[in-house]
Amino acid sequence: MPFESLSAETLGNIYIGLLGLAVLLYAVLDGYDLGVGVLFPPHNEQFKDDMIASIGPYWDANETWLVLAVGILLIAFPQAHSDILQTLYIPATFMLLGLILRGVSFDFRAKVAQTNKPKWDTCFKYGSLLTTLSQGYMLGIWVTGLRTDIYAQGFALLAALGVTAAYAFIGACWLILKTEGDLQTKAFTWARRCLLVLAGGIGAVSVLNLLLHNEVRALWLDSPLGLVLMTIPVTCFGLLILCALVLKKLPKAEGKGEWLPFAIALLVFVLCFGAFGVSYYPYVVPGKLTIMDALSDANSLRFLLVGTVVVVPCILAYTVLVYRIFAGKSQKLSYY
Repeated sequence: MPFESLSAETLGNIYIGLLGLAVLLYAVLDGYDLGVGVLFPPHNEQFKDDMIASIGPYWDANETWLVLAVGILLIAFPQAHSDILQTLYIPATFMLLGLILRGVSFDFRAKVAQTNKPKWDTCFKYGSLLTTLSQGYMLGIWVTGLRTDIYAQGFALLAALGVTAAYAFIGACWLILKTEGDLQTKAFTWARRCLLVLAGGIGAVSVLNLLLHNEVRALWLDSPLGLVLMTIPVTCFGLLILCALVLKKLPKAEGKGEWLPFAIALLVFVLCFGAFGVSYYPYVVPGKLTIMDALSDANSLRFLLVGTVVVVPCILAYTVLVYRIFAGKSQKLSYY
C-alpha cells in the first residue's frame, strides 16, 4: 500500500496541514464573498446586482473548502470533531442556516417578480451576516479550548465581530478589484471603514489571546521564538497602514494598482492564520486535545491519503481555473 512507511506522527502532521490549508482557503475565498453579502446596501438595486455579479462565478466553488475542512476533521480527528460539534452545535446550526439562506436567496432574487426581489436581497445580506457572526463566535470558543464561561463568551463575541469586520474588509477589497464606477468608489469607503475595525480587532484579540493559555503566553513572551512571532502582528499593522495609504491614493490612479488592496488583505489573512497555527500547534483543540490524542487509526489514514493526494490537487486546479477564466472586471450575470 502506498504511504505504508509513514508513521502516525507524520500522518497527523500531514492531515493537520491539509486541515489548515482548507480552513485558510475557505476563510480567504468564501470570506470575500461573505463580506460582499454583509456589505449589501439596503436601497441601491444597481449596486446589489453588480455586487452579486462580482461573486457569481466563484461562490459555489469557494464553499468547497468548508466541506473539505469538515471532512478532514471528521476522518482524521474524530474525537476533536465530536468535542467541537457537541460544544458548538447551536452556532454551527446558525451558520448552516445562514449558508442555506444565502444559497436560496442568490438564485431566487434573479427569478422572482421584481417586487419580491428586495426581500431576497435582504435574506442574502442577513444570511451572510448570520454566517460570519457564527463563524467568528465558533472561532472564539475554539480558541478558548471550548470553554463556555462568561469570559469565553465575551471573547467569542469579540471574535464574531472581528471575523465579520475581516470578511467585510476583504469583500470591499474584492469589489475594488472587480467593479468600476460608483460602486468601486463606494467600495473604497467601505474598505477604509472596515480596516479601522479590523485593526482594532486584531489588536484586541492579540492581547486577549495571551491571557487565555499559559503555553501561548510562554511561547510568545518567554521563548526565543517569541521575537520572531512578534514580527507577525507588527507586520500585520504595517500592512494595514500601507493599505490605508493605498486606499487613499488609488481613486486618483485611473485604474492602476486596483489589485493591491486585495493582495494586502490576503497577506494579512495568511499572517493572522499563521500566528494561530504556530501558537496552538500541536493542539487540535487548544489546551485539550493534541494531534496525537485525536488522531484516527493510522492504517485508515494511510489508505485515505491515496485519495486525498488526488482530490486536493483537483480542487486546487479547479479553483485556479475558475479564477483564470473569470479574471478581469465582472460582467452582468445571466440566468437564461
